[in-house]
Amino acid sequence: MASSNTAQVTVDPDHFYRTSGALDSVWVKTMPYSKFPTFPKLQNDLETEVLIVGSGISGVSIAYELVRQGAKVTMIEARDILSGETGRTSGHLSSDLDDGYIEIGKKHGKEGAKIAAESHDWALKRVGEISKELGIECEYRMLKGYDISQFVKGTKEHDDDMKEIVQDMEAAREAGLDAHYVQDFAIKGWDGNIDQRDAAVFEQQATFHPTKYVCGVLEWLKKQDNFQAYTRTRAVSIKEKGITVPLVNVHLGAKDTIIETEEGHTIHAAHVVEATCVPLQRLSIIAEMEYDRTYCIAIRIPKGVVEDCLIYDSAEEYKYIRMTECDEKDDYMVVGGCDHAVGQEDAWDERYKELEEWTRKRFTQAGAVDFRWSGQIFEPVDYMGYIGRNSGAQRVYVVTGDSGNGLTHGTIAGKVISDMILGHPNPWEKLYDPRRRKTSIAKSLPSMLEHDIQVNMQYKRFLQTDITDLEDLGLEKGGVLNSKTSKPIAAYKDADGKVHRLSAICPHMKGVVCWNDSEKSWDCPVHGSRFSKDGKQICGPANVNMHPADHNELSTGFMK
Repeated sequence: MASSNTAQVTVDPDHFYRTSGALDSVWVKTMPYSKFPTFPKLQNDLETEVLIVGSGISGVSIAYELVRQGAKVTMIEARDILSGETGRTSGHLSSDLDDGYIEIGKKHGKEGAKIAAESHDWALKRVGEISKELGIECEYRMLKGYDISQFVKGTKEHDDDMKEIVQDMEAAREAGLDAHYVQDFAIKGWDGNIDQRDAAVFEQQATFHPTKYVCGVLEWLKKQDNFQAYTRTRAVSIKEKGITVPLVNVHLGAKDTIIETEEGHTIHAAHVVEATCVPLQRLSIIAEMEYDRTYCIAIRIPKGVVEDCLIYDSAEEYKYIRMTECDEKDDYMVVGGCDHAVGQEDAWDERYKELEEWTRKRFTQAGAVDFRWSGQIFEPVDYMGYIGRNSGAQRVYVVTGDSGNGLTHGTIAGKVISDMILGHPNPWEKLYDPRRRKTSIAKSLPSMLEHDIQVNMQYKRFLQTDITDLEDLGLEKGGVLNSKTSKPIAAYKDADGKVHRLSAICPHMKGVVCWNDSEKSWDCPVHGSRFSKDGKQICGPANVNMHPADHNELSTGFMK
């Protein structure tokens, strides 16, 4: 069944100011962009105590925790408010972490696994506390999560798979979570012929409407005297005065940071937080993550037919499910999965088709697919996100590496970074420290080397071309034209037949971008930077827009 948001792809030139893809997520049905809080564009230089770059759940959570404790906070956003990945998630709030507590324990020890469980459990409950405190109606509710096998019951694959699921559940229990195994457990509403019974049941999980929640917190912040925010204000340079001596972790010189915006304004801040999904920098943490696209559909299901719960299967590119409101007759079942590396596949329609077929075979009362969209996931090599001081810095903080748990991860960042800035001790700080290279990251060197090889292979794009002639492009289509005698050109033909040309070389690490026809974006296969069809930067680590087609790449640097 055709979905309403894919029958005609948005061509509004301002759409990418509102979100990072041409396709809208299900959350816009009950929380359209027109209801988002608005803020002005920065028109002058300023000084502040804390500058937060980014307005997703990480930035807003940090701002909330700081503002309520009296800190003076300024937030800037390169596009419109909440235009990044928070509005494109599936809305799971889970302490049942994607990578599993056995693997987390291998990298961080049992104590690290306990802290991971404790912090994510705190985060999913903190969302409930804040929504209640501020009176935000965001569909927040606690419910059960089910981990199931990807294989059919009665097969050896199912039995072996369930053994691994139970072992990981036991590791989660040892880490402090409330979980148990139920043999022959059947999820209410799973009435298809495919039998995947048995489940590890995780209590005290949660879900909510992510944009209703974040917008609600922003509306509260907007009323506070010690908070201000500016949109369409892009940071292109973040510099910390003085120097940090890494061996002794001592900062010498002035205690100040200077932020330059795209339009030439300067912001002085005592502390800066990069809450931008991925930091705007060359490598360092960038090289310690993988960058994936993940896909979602919102499919109608009659009210009351399927249990209100979270479901995860065991596949490598696993499926995940939650319920949300639709109308008086139906609910939406949000089904996600089918992940792949950014810019390295082009089977977008097949991904959505797989999610729909998978759902219909298991839930036979499923109706129309009204929404489908994709989002971005940042996978750290040692399974734990990065929250804390950036490498070589004392007053610049980063939040990245959500590993599919970005909503709880961003909420944790609110606590950890606010404590660090205000000088409060925090027992979770060490686990999430971005500078933990001598410990858990060192244990990940083999996988890092494998990842580096795979990333370097993406430079083969310099020898490839997507199209041989601009006439090959259909309307609202894009492709890279790579001549042997000139540099690659990213060409996009709009709905009127006009061709727009940009340099196809990503301004971050000079990879050649790929056209994403589903989201109408240019995606870099090297480190996951993404740009709108007209070249606006919508996801880092690139910190500037794509360059004009006649730009001299050799003359550009990363940070101004």
